[in-house]
Amino acid sequence: MTSEEQTKPATAFEWIGGEAKVHALVERFYDLMDLEPGYKELRAAHGSELTDARQKLTWFLTGWLGGPQHYTERFGHPRLRARHMPFKIGLVERDQWLACMDQAMGEVGVNEELRGKLRESFFGTADWMRNTPG
Repeated sequence: MTSEEQTKPATAFEWIGGEAKVHALVERFYDLMDLEPGYKELRAAHGSELTDARQKLTWFLTGWLGGPQHYTERFGHPRLRARHMPFKIGLVERDQWLACMDQAMGEVGVNEELRGKLRESFFGTADWMRNTPG
């Protein structure tokens, strides 16, 4: 094992900085949706109230990154695609979600190597969530 491998955190959750950093990331993500006109279709898909969405995404990402399983303890398996089926998710929404999350990761200071790995994972999931052509 190299010294670099020994110093890397065991999980993405540790690497990102724990629950406080995940919470900051999610808060910035949703704030950007409200602030940036380039995310207007994404924002419109979320309805008028974001409190519940902010909490659920924080819980989900915490567990998905390898931290405490707050989301699954409360709601069971995430079933992401099924839970998102009622919402129109096409290329525009996918791309805006990815851009907004990437901007949020940059603004809250997610490590560049981790940010690249998360960008890849987020793309795969976001693309799989599409339920509308185009």
